[in-house]
Amino acid sequence: MHHIYHTEGIILGSNDFGETGKFYSIFTRELGMINATAQGIRKMSSKLRYVLQDFNYVRVDLVRGKELWRITSASKTNELEKISKSELGLKTVANISKLLKRLLQGEEQNEALFQDVLDGFYVLENKLNTPDISKEEIQNIEMVLVLRILYHLGYLGNDGKMNNFINSPFADDLLPYIAINRNIILTEINKALHETQM
Repeated sequence: MHHIYHTEGIILGSNDFGETGKFYSIFTRELGMINATAQGIRKMSSKLRYVLQDFNYVRVDLVRGKELWRITSASKTNELEKISKSELGLKTVANISKLLKRLLQGEEQNEALFQDVLDGFYVLENKLNTPDISKEEIQNIEMVLVLRILYHLGYLGNDGKMNNFINSPFADDLLPYIAINRNIILTEINKALHETQM
C-alpha cells in the first residue's frame, strides 16, 4: 500500500510526458521542490488538466515512485488566480518560477521560503488589482522576491543593509521603501547571482 502525501504547492512549470502525461516541477510547502508526473492529463476527458496548469497554486495528493512522484489527485486553492490574467503578473511569476527551478536542488522542506514566495505573490496580485499600476512597481515586487529567495537559499548574508527587505513582513507598506532603495537592492542581487554562477 502506497502512502499518499497531501500538500500544497506552486506549479513552476511542466512538460509533456509519454503519450498523454505531463511532467511537473512543483515547489511544495512540506516536501520542497519535487518532480512529479500525471498520467492521462492531456486527454480531453481529464478533470485535472484545468487544475494542473503552470503557475497555479494547488493542493496535490502524491505517491512516491522509484524515481519520480506521481500525482494521484489535485484541487484548486482558488487563490492567486487573478495573476495569470495579467501579462505583467504572468511574466513576473514565470521569472520567479524559473529562478526557483534553477536554485532549488533536491527535495528539502523550506517553509519560510515557500511562505515568502506566497506572500510576494499575494502582494503582486493585490497590486495588479489597483488602477494605474506601473511596470516599475511590479519590478520592485519581483526584486524583493528575488532578494528573499537568494537569502533563504544562503546566497545572501543578513548584513543589516538588506535587513528590512529580508525580514519585514512582505506587505504593501514595504513597497515605497523598495522604490527608494532600488539601486542598492539591485546591486546586492547582482552580486549574489554572480556567486551562484548563473
